[in-house]
Amino acid sequence: MISFLKESTQFAQALYDLKGHSVLVLGHRRPDGDCIGSQVGLTRVLIELGIDAKAVNEDPVPRTLKKFIGNTPFFAPHEIEGNDFTIVTVDCADKHRIGEDLCKRFPDIFLNVDHHVSNNNYAKLNLVLSNASATGEILAKFFLDCEMKIDSTTAEALYVGIATDTGQFCYSGTDASVFEVCRRLCEYGAVPALVAHELYEREKPGRVQLLQRFLASFQMEHQNRVCIGTIRDSYYEETNTQPEDAEGFVDYARSMEGVEIGALVEEKSGKLKGSLRAKDIRFRVDLLAKQFSGGGHACAAGFNVSKPLNQFYPELVDAIGLHLEKVEEKS
Repeated sequence: MISFLKESTQFAQALYDLKGHSVLVLGHRRPDGDCIGSQVGLTRVLIELGIDAKAVNEDPVPRTLKKFIGNTPFFAPHEIEGNDFTIVTVDCADKHRIGEDLCKRFPDIFLNVDHHVSNNNYAKLNLVLSNASATGEILAKFFLDCEMKIDSTTAEALYVGIATDTGQFCYSGTDASVFEVCRRLCEYGAVPALVAHELYEREKPGRVQLLQRFLASFQMEHQNRVCIGTIRDSYYEETNTQPEDAEGFVDYARSMEGVEIGALVEEKSGKLKGSLRAKDIRFRVDLLAKQFSGGGHACAAGFNVSKPLNQFYPELVDAIGLHLEKVEEKS
């Protein structure tokens, strides 16, 4: 059988080197489907290989993703005693994305598996494949190439990562290879219909109300080429929701006809979290996010700033305008 990735040999050696170590598999703050799916998948495979492994995330697992953890050992940082661990990160473009407390506690990273083009290769071994649609895709291909055991929970978790990071297979990174690896994951127990039901057909009323407020905030900029939506801090209390309930909202801004860049700016406890989405890779929103110390993919990126929303909004509009001009100059 033809291998998916030439890096699979390096991955197999890395896992061999982990034998005898206690390993923590860390993901990024505000975890999404690809983060949680990758943490679950890698942790379970490590355990199957006889390696003491636990998944740890600074923020709680989102409500819609809890079902996909199964019996995977998943912990909050305060539940982990001591610092004598070997650290592996998944889906983290920068080690600070694991959270400042975890970053200070575990400054040395052994293995970094990721697909963000902005990844700064912060680990001893960096397996960063920016052409992949999801970190879950990379791990699935590693496991298949190395003939590692994939149980149904692992298969489902990796499928979740791929399905969510491809926008339900709608983004430009979705190719024949993605569908092939998903087909293989289905053979190991992933059930697309059940995943879709858990992710997209269990909306709670508060989240719908939060979405209404977000949609009502839309402002069109730069001759309607840009759509920016905002979420005020007060919206969460008004709708009895949490920031995790805004996951995926930015795609509504991107989906508007004629829009080339969609943005969500979320206000939370005096800070702002921005999400950027583009319909075409030539718009490189990862470079736009970098202006605000963020990063991500060519078509999906994010950033965090500590400014009042009213002050930051015009700055963002101006930055996007200049970014569009640069893109046009290169076209």
